[in-house]
Amino acid sequence: MSWILLIIAGLCEVAWALGLKATEGFTRLGPTLLTLAALLISVVLLGIAARSLPIGTAYAVWTGIGAVGTVLGGILWFGEPVTAARLVCVGLIVSGIIGLKVVG
Repeated sequence: MSWILLIIAGLCEVAWALGLKATEGFTRLGPTLLTLAALLISVVLLGIAARSLPIGTAYAVWTGIGAVGTVLGGILWFGEPVTAARLVCVGLIVSGIIGLKVVG
């Protein structure tokens, strides 16, 4: 169950990171409230998952999901560049997440 909560926390991290763009510097109330809600949910779920997972593993997986998801979201929704180097780096993060799951 902790791993499921951690994955949901990571997805919420992606939501708030991408939501930052929609807030336009926290000048738009609706997107700002949604972004803050996603941030709060993300951190709370990370804390719950960390009760039974090593904090180093939980935090690394959480930030890894957030980083990969935010890069992919930026590519899909904001037209950020797709380069071989960026995709290789994303692949390295994913392999690190998988590695931590296997050994942790």
